[in-house]
Amino acid sequence: MALPDFLVVGVPKAGTTALYAALTRHPQLYLPRVKEPKYFLCDGPPGTRRGGPGDIQTRLTQVWRLCDYEALFDPAPPGALRGEATPFYLYDRAAQLRIRRLLPNVRMIALLRDPVDRAHSNWVHLWSAGLEPESDFVAACRAEPARRAAGWAHFWHYVGQGLYGAQLRHLYQLFGRDQVLLLRYRDLETQPAATLDQVCAFLGVASGVVREVPPENVSVYPARSLGNDVVRAVLRYGAGIGYRFPEPVRAAFREPLLGMLHRRTGRRPRLTREQRAAVLPYFTEDIALLESLTGESYSDWLSVGHNTLVPD
Repeated sequence: MALPDFLVVGVPKAGTTALYAALTRHPQLYLPRVKEPKYFLCDGPPGTRRGGPGDIQTRLTQVWRLCDYEALFDPAPPGALRGEATPFYLYDRAAQLRIRRLLPNVRMIALLRDPVDRAHSNWVHLWSAGLEPESDFVAACRAEPARRAAGWAHFWHYVGQGLYGAQLRHLYQLFGRDQVLLLRYRDLETQPAATLDQVCAFLGVASGVVREVPPENVSVYPARSLGNDVVRAVLRYGAGIGYRFPEPVRAAFREPLLGMLHRRTGRRPRLTREQRAAVLPYFTEDIALLESLTGESYSDWLSVGHNTLVPD
């Protein structure tokens, strides 16, 4: 069967798109054009249960048939290692079990980012897309239990996705540690060539072939205004009913609204010390677990001043 030899399993907003793009340039590797097939996130056809804004449309993009998943890898050149990148696999325990059943010998790569920074970047992404209804990052994190109970999808779980220790503890119960490569987002940013060589060595392909990662696409941050608040409300309403229409119709509705939302840009918000101090307690216990599991120090993540903007 044409199935992947390796998976980029996590985490969202930690450079997985950049890593995917870099690995597609290696002649000994093949990654399909569909960057996030999400195959292991479901057991059957995606449902149309309501969740967060846009969740139904996202579920409908999942490749859920095994034959369709295999077809993604059919174009791989002979001898090339096949892989794909779906950054929710690390977070989703059921996905880990499905991977274990189908691909017990697969190699996995996980990029880890300071969990508070990751959560903030996730919130900015959804706010900029007009989908996040909460304008305050800390309040959005506090809303997570209610959102989870209401069935909001993984990408809305700003806190839960950053509990890497618990996620890895479960993964290590299913796979040998030699099958898992942990990387830091900061290393991919500051030492791309060395980090890519580390990935190639882990996969057993030639090093020194890919030396850089493409620049990340930074989403435009829309300015706060009454008009933009109205556009956001319309976008969220459209996201709730858009699954009933084909993609060309959805795009014809969505793109002009996004153009209106982004016609006036604001200053992209940076994490403040106060925000970090409010959110960091969600992660401190899990960071200790991560350190005990890996034997590595992540103490920089525990600093209230880490990657924050000191207010005037």
